[in-house]
Amino acid sequence: MEQIQLKGLHRVKLRDKKGRPMTATLELRYQRMTVLPPIGKHKRYPALQLTIIHAQERNAPRGRARIEWKLVTDMPVRSRAEAVEKLNWYAMRWKIETFHKILKSGCRAEESKLRTADRLANLISVFCILSWRIFWLTMISRSVPQAPPEVVFTQNEIELLGRVVQDSPRSAQAPPLLRNSIKLARLGGYLARASDPAPGNTVMWRGMRRLIDIQLGYEFALTRYG
Repeated sequence: MEQIQLKGLHRVKLRDKKGRPMTATLELRYQRMTVLPPIGKHKRYPALQLTIIHAQERNAPRGRARIEWKLVTDMPVRSRAEAVEKLNWYAMRWKIETFHKILKSGCRAEESKLRTADRLANLISVFCILSWRIFWLTMISRSVPQAPPEVVFTQNEIELLGRVVQDSPRSAQAPPLLRNSIKLARLGGYLARASDPAPGNTVMWRGMRRLIDIQLGYEFALTRYG
């Protein structure tokens, strides 16, 4: 791949270890090639037409390793735009894995005891909505902390968080959305110390589980006692 001519540049946004945003410029190279089966297995397996995509950061940064992605795909890559498309798909890998972590560990989808495929599909569909909400809440609180909390929370949830969780020194100074997200995370065990990173998915789903229980109890009390 080092002998392949440079096909273009691609800029990606990322964050350093301290969470500060930055931009990296990647050099793109791609080449279609034929990959033969192992010796002695030519009759069992056909040759494969694959494209190798090599993306390497142009200048070595300070304080972190240089970005270098080596991808293999059987999908067409005939232009820089198609190569960037495959790189963008790969860049979503961490988010996809995180979503599945919430689905399996947070919602405990694998512990289901349902006996039919239809029931399991219905349950997983609901869990996917819950997992998406927790993941979206975690990410939007980091990327747009100044957004109004009504974008993510219902009015009842905002009121309950305000009553149940007192402001810490950190949440009191935080932007509106992040302030409520910190309160939710504190229900899940987040300590909200000044040196702590932004709340993660684990404390978010634990906090959401407690908040739902609190909300159910609150609504039941309203119905019974007014």
